[in-house]
Amino acid sequence: MAVPLGILHLLAAGLCYSAWAIRPSGLWDKDAYGAITLLCFLAGAVCAIALVVTVAPPTVRRAMGAWWVAPPLILSAIAVTRWTSGG
Repeated sequence: MAVPLGILHLLAAGLCYSAWAIRPSGLWDKDAYGAITLLCFLAGAVCAIALVVTVAPPTVRRAMGAWWVAPPLILSAIAVTRWTSGG
């Protein structure tokens, strides 16, 4: 389960990086704000999937350490911060 979770974590990290890298040109740049919102939403969805994969099956919980829950929580907090900060 480490490989799929690692891929999900890298995907969420890439989405968060892309959301933070976008700089709107001004208040009128609705396309950039829409892209930031979409990337943050997708990062949150990927983090939710990673959390479900980590927490739901009891065998995965026992085999994987508790630290596997930290990356999705941290990345979702980063995505929510970017989403609420606007641009």
